[in-house]
Amino acid sequence: MEIFTYMEKYDYEQLVFCQDKNSGLKAIIAIHDTTLGPALGGTRMWTYDSEAKAIEDALRLAKGMTYKNAAAGLNLGGGKTVIIGDPKKDKNPEMFRAFGRYIQSLNGRYITAEDVGTTVADMDLIHMETDFVTGISPESGSSGNPSPVTAYGVYKGMKASAKEAFGSDSLEGKTVAIQGIGSVAFTLCQYLHEEGAKLVVTDINQDAIDRAVEAFGAEAVAPEAIYEVECDIYAPCALGATINDETIPKLKAKVIAGSANNQLKSLKHGEILHEEGIVYAPDYVINSGGVINVADELNGYNQDRAMKKVETIYNSLQRVFEIARRDNIPTSAAADRMAEERIASLKKSRNQFLVNEHHILSRR
Repeated sequence: MEIFTYMEKYDYEQLVFCQDKNSGLKAIIAIHDTTLGPALGGTRMWTYDSEAKAIEDALRLAKGMTYKNAAAGLNLGGGKTVIIGDPKKDKNPEMFRAFGRYIQSLNGRYITAEDVGTTVADMDLIHMETDFVTGISPESGSSGNPSPVTAYGVYKGMKASAKEAFGSDSLEGKTVAIQGIGSVAFTLCQYLHEEGAKLVVTDINQDAIDRAVEAFGAEAVAPEAIYEVECDIYAPCALGATINDETIPKLKAKVIAGSANNQLKSLKHGEILHEEGIVYAPDYVINSGGVINVADELNGYNQDRAMKKVETIYNSLQRVFEIARRDNIPTSAAADRMAEERIASLKKSRNQFLVNEHHILSRR
């Protein structure tokens, strides 16, 4: 990988390599864009096949956070960290404290949080060395478990998507097929059940299915059958890439709105959904409740304020749908455009400010 060529092509700002021999820390911090504010993005710990794969993942995820934070209306840029190692075997307190010192050395350019392979306990260790971390223990001023807030955002986003597809945001009487009943999806089911939606669920874990059936009277189907369910809304809430060449022809839904990341297998699948007239709620917009919630910690966490901000996911998706109609593009592309327009607008105003300041100084 030609790192500087890649960084220049996609306009990355910084790539930081962190090593601590005593603890075994090998981490990569990628900062994509700080136009809107300091970069916020989680720390992922994973057993990568190579250092090149780890770098690629850090860069890809950091750019994704730029778009996610911008689309969520946050005054934050995008960054991400990957730690190379097995989270089940290679963790130790010294590793995360050493990593915290590296974060501190960036003087607030990057703020971290939990991600795949890391926990609240890991964030608490990082917090011993720096304040530039979110998702710590509630006793230390954190917002706690982000899953219920993420679910609330997905629920609001699903209502906005229903309004786009059906002319009303009411979910009463709508059939929602939910793939994956983890902690986010279970809370989502609760919101949908209370509004009177009919739920069809699946999961690879039978206990998760049984829990949803018992709590909400949901209908259960086999994992491979969820795509062919006669429904109004398909909610992917498990693995990514479930919207692909094989599944799209099977879908009966008019709306796709769920909490999973990277729902489209490739960009072309957003285009296919657009051509088919299926309303797709771009994943990083509809599932941004978690990052909105932890971002509120930076101001001294206030739950009411955070939840009101999460409710704006409804408005963000309405804006995405407006751009898609305006430019006749897929909603996946419209979400990118919305984020890019916000960043470009601030860059333009900053550049104009610098020009004006230069003229003022030159007259003196």
